Amino acid sequence: MSREEAIPLVQRLMSPETPDEESSEILAVLQRGLACPHIGDYIYWNPDPEPTAEKIVDRAMAYEPIAL
Repeated sequence: MSREEAIPLVQRLMSPETPDEESSEILAVLQRGLACPHIGDYIYWNPDPEPTAEKIVDRAMAYEPIAL
């Protein structure tokens, strides 16, 4: 998933008007598309006082799993 595809999805999740069922579906798509299991944390529990969809997507795209 590209950055340009992910940003509108994150914006939709950040909207309080998005129904819970749709939010769950969007979150699953983002987790698969960005290969970042923490994207939900970045959206819902972000310590940044002014989070933006762009910052969240950039952080998720920078995620690298730990090699075992």
